Amino acid sequence: MKDIPLAPVAIIGGSGTLSMEFPQALKRDDVEIIARELIFDTPYGQTPPLQLFALAGRNVLTCRMHGWRTGVSRADASRQLFWLFRAAGVKKILAEGGVGSVNHLLDPRDFVVASDYIDQSVRKDIGLEGHYLLIMRQALCPDLRECLIHFAQARPLNRVFTRGVYVVTDGRHFESPAEVAMFKGHGDIIGQSLCPEVYLAREIGACFAGLYTVVNYGEGIVKDWQHSELSEIFYEDAHAVGHILLDTVKAMGDKQTCGCADLRKPTLLQAVYGAPE
Repeated sequence: MKDIPLAPVAIIGGSGTLSMEFPQALKRDDVEIIARELIFDTPYGQTPPLQLFALAGRNVLTCRMHGWRTGVSRADASRQLFWLFRAAGVKKILAEGGVGSVNHLLDPRDFVVASDYIDQSVRKDIGLEGHYLLIMRQALCPDLRECLIHFAQARPLNRVFTRGVYVVTDGRHFESPAEVAMFKGHGDIIGQSLCPEVYLAREIGACFAGLYTVVNYGEGIVKDWQHSELSEIFYEDAHAVGHILLDTVKAMGDKQTCGCADLRKPTLLQAVYGAPE
């Protein structure tokens, strides 16, 4: 098995950067590609291919489209990634993705830096060894969110919303008008990737935040969305999303001063029954 490299930072690519080779397509002088197509064995199967690059004196691991791929359940894809991140010493994680609007004030191409979530998926019991009680009162890291907001606002491509509630569904289909109507008033955006990633980040003691691009109106919101518009956003806005992520990595501090790492506690089940084998 390949030696797992040390990397304090990870970027989970989503649909926002899927249309390009990230990060090399951005042609930035401050990015050094160290290795490509890295695959590692984990207790949950082999990881998706990852890249390792250096930026601002830090090693960064990144993968495409949340590690989702044919023949692997999304639950296992997430476990594979976060098992690797823990082994690599990752302490700060940025994610990105395309989402639908539940809030009728949000339009396609708006950026939302999510501040909270509602989990409507059935993928809730997805973890690693289950050693910790996960406290989700500060699910999205305030320090990483502040940094993402700053650099998103520095690129005046789209409107930037500094908070919003992300409603998580399973997919792989989009939601029905009745489902979107049910979520309206409770959430602002809807998508399929934030959970279980936010739980697994908490389990490994890492900070987590995401930049989400509105790519369509939710069903029954404003007007019917067009597939051609969604495709245009994926191709035309990819570079902006990529630069925001890299600018954030470059500016973030090395230490976790936000308290995210303290929001996991040894589970009482472990104290009573002992650590799982």
